Amino acid sequence: MAVTAQMVKELREMTGAGMMDCKKALTETNGDIEKAVDYLRENGMAKAAKKAGRIAAEGISFVTLSADWKYAVAVEVNSETDFVAKNAEFKTFVEDVANHILASSAKDVEALLAEPWAKDNSNTVEQALASKIATIGENLKIRRFEKIESAGAVAAYDHMNGKIGVLVNAEADGANAKVITVLKDVAMQVAALNPKYVSRDEVDQDYIAHETEVLKTQARLENPGKPENIIEQMVKGRLAKELREICLLDQAFVKDGDLTVAQYLEKMSKELGSNITVKNFVRFETGEGLEKKQENFADEVAKQMGM
Repeated sequence: MAVTAQMVKELREMTGAGMMDCKKALTETNGDIEKAVDYLRENGMAKAAKKAGRIAAEGISFVTLSADWKYAVAVEVNSETDFVAKNAEFKTFVEDVANHILASSAKDVEALLAEPWAKDNSNTVEQALASKIATIGENLKIRRFEKIESAGAVAAYDHMNGKIGVLVNAEADGANAKVITVLKDVAMQVAALNPKYVSRDEVDQDYIAHETEVLKTQARLENPGKPENIIEQMVKGRLAKELREICLLDQAFVKDGDLTVAQYLEKMSKELGSNITVKNFVRFETGEGLEKKQENFADEVAKQMGM
């Protein structure tokens, strides 16, 4: 029996399952709606749809590299609870997703979900996710990812078992283990101090103009009667301090406060005979910008136990 768009629509409205899942269920059951509903339930797809409305704001930000340090992926996969985020099956799934992306050409999550799952080409990534939702019993979400292809070298750093994942991409005369160690130090810096830019050259001039006006107003209110040239000097100093905090190369290096990150890179470039220039970085912090539900630990454990 031919599967029509109307049949797919009807099954989707009945179960809340994805369009492609409904089409597959109808194909597998020769267009029998009732059997297709059972098929979706048996394969966890309808169950996954019911969980899709739950807030998933915990999880893991995972980073991985190719063996030659030329390709890297950062991905955030969310779960509902930290309890599940620490689950070995969930961690393995996140790693599998990252490895899939490493070999993928997808540019966004929507395209990624539609791809054949690398570990089982008979399913899509979306279907693999739905199956994992059914198995684990929580809403899971592949929230975002970024992939770097480096002309030099890229290093990765995982902080607090997936709370923060960082990639640092740099130009370098040669990609080797020593260069990667230096870049990993920089990645740790990014994890710890959360810069917004690599250097001052990237800072938007409109942002600088706005901050200058704000700082001027502050300085005038705090120092009534001060000559304008003194106010200008104060603002210049305060703006420079702010830029040192948000620009990676200007930050004090966390492993040696006597050096800035720029000075550390210059020092190591000379020592290694390889000119190391940071081009960009990616920093994912799990759950940033998401509303997290409040749930006490006892309730969380009871939920996991099916109580």
